[in-house]
Amino acid sequence: MTEQDFGAPSIASRDELPATLPIFPLGGVLLLPRAELPLHIFEPRYRAMTRDALASGNVIGMIQPVDPKAEGAQPAVYPVGCAGRITNCRKTDDGRYHYTLVGLCRFRVKDELPLQDGYRRVDADYAPYEADLAPPADGVDRARLVALLRPYCEARGLSADWSTVEKTADEKLVSALAMMCPFAPSEKQALLEASTIADRVRVLGMLMEMTVAGSTDAPPVRH
Repeated sequence: MTEQDFGAPSIASRDELPATLPIFPLGGVLLLPRAELPLHIFEPRYRAMTRDALASGNVIGMIQPVDPKAEGAQPAVYPVGCAGRITNCRKTDDGRYHYTLVGLCRFRVKDELPLQDGYRRVDADYAPYEADLAPPADGVDRARLVALLRPYCEARGLSADWSTVEKTADEKLVSALAMMCPFAPSEKQALLEASTIADRVRVLGMLMEMTVAGSTDAPPVRH
């Protein structure tokens, strides 16, 4: 087994991001700027994608297929994904990869390019999301979010470490909830495309409220 640690991502402007971006379409899986996503890569085409990315800047794009059950080499994907940088990469003796992808910046798909070694590539437009490269400037209604989280967890039969929730910084908490809560792929896409962190919190709140309202034995939401 070989291991490489590339350290924390450091991207100052969208000009440093690759115009041609390999994409990893995965339904129900979300990556957000500055968030971390652990990946286990075992399919030959995605091994090739990882190999090529490691040789040219370590950046790949996570994106969702519109229909997770669609078949074929190039099923339709949503127009917006998130580029991330490979960190803490381990390659096993049989050629699989384990690494953490750290979110850098969202992108819009301009065009899809021909397949390369079986994996997909796009021309990526980062301009609409350049603000992702700077720390978020807006605050969030944390009290309301946590108040909604408790009945949501009860309605879904989920457990939470409330002491950890309390200590987690605002953006990290919002990203973790958006990425880890069992929302539908279309709902996760709405969270990805939310313009700001505050907007993402509002979408999270609406999704949680809908879940709680649909649970007959859920406690009332107080906020």
